[in-house]
Amino acid sequence: MHVRKRTGIRCCSIFVLCSLLLMTISTRLAACPFCPGPSTTLSEQLAQADVAILGQWSSAREGSLQKTGQTSFIISEVLHQPLKSNLKIGDQITLSRHYSGNPGDVFLLTGARGISLHWNEPVTVTSASIHYLKQAPAQKKETSLRLRYFLNYLEHPDQIIANDAFAEFANAPFEAITPLAKDLPREKLRSWLENENTPVPRLGLYGLLLGLCGQESDIQFMEAKIQLPAQEIRMGIGGLMSGYLLLTGSGGLDKIDQTKFRDKTAAFSETFAAMQALSFIWTFGEEKIEKRRLNQSMRLLLERPELADLVIANLARWEDWTVMDRLAELYAAKDYDVRSIKKAIIRYFLVASLVPPTNAGGNDVETSQKAKQFLELLRLTDPQTVQSAERFFQPPR
Repeated sequence: MHVRKRTGIRCCSIFVLCSLLLMTISTRLAACPFCPGPSTTLSEQLAQADVAILGQWSSAREGSLQKTGQTSFIISEVLHQPLKSNLKIGDQITLSRHYSGNPGDVFLLTGARGISLHWNEPVTVTSASIHYLKQAPAQKKETSLRLRYFLNYLEHPDQIIANDAFAEFANAPFEAITPLAKDLPREKLRSWLENENTPVPRLGLYGLLLGLCGQESDIQFMEAKIQLPAQEIRMGIGGLMSGYLLLTGSGGLDKIDQTKFRDKTAAFSETFAAMQALSFIWTFGEEKIEKRRLNQSMRLLLERPELADLVIANLARWEDWTVMDRLAELYAAKDYDVRSIKKAIIRYFLVASLVPPTNAGGNDVETSQKAKQFLELLRLTDPQTVQSAERFFQPPR
């Protein structure tokens, strides 16, 4: 029976999830790849709005088949509005939807002015979060400067503030975070990673940040976390692995190779997370680990059929042509007889066929010629798969 069929529905579900994660990562490396999808922060909502007010919940009516719901707010403060608007404290704003609340609950209401004023979803705020928002640096300021402000509010007791400060870091490009390395709260980061009450979506970021500011004494702690046996998906473990590699370099990668890549009993999700960390270091950590060393680790994953198509795509993007002969062998191998793997191999050779001989990497200076020869053979023996792989093929940039 085929390897992928043996893994069962559960592994297939994990594979689909991880594939989607990889596609997400490839399109948003500008933001934290180990955090949930980007969310609009309070500062962004305020900056994007034509109108922004604070309103106290007054009353609400649930909707029915005959009538839409309604919610009324009394303006308690006008944060900003266009010159021609005349909103003022004490005015009532009524939205055509039911929102739960209690009299006196405060909401941030933002709107965009077109032909008429369109109000966005109200956001619950507290007195502390209002003060936090008003003191936040303007969106136009340098990101690193803004992050220094939000750094003080990570894991704030007010969950509105804590969630928003985290989102500011999660949305920021990694290059804007690295200048803060000396200011990062190393001991707090470590305690948050140890605390079972820390929200799981934040663990990836905190693991990455600990790698930026960590000391020798943190290495053993991070290794212990990484090497915990796990069969279920551990959210954020890829961020911790990336931080660990930033801190330890090639020595740490040797241990990742041993525990996550060479160990065939390692959970699929753990190996995928380690591969995710490799991709991160390839983009952001070249001064920590040489790219040819990263290629060496990525090549180990060719022995994992359930990851092969993703691995091959990475090797093509990283211009590693040392595995051409191995991929030609795998194309006909029983455990790799999967359409997605075959298409990945074909696309690898399509990329290789475009490489000028003077730029060919690895040990083979005839990369382009060899790739074209293999493609010609496949067009005779497996034309349908070749046509399918070529249909949406775009060379990596």
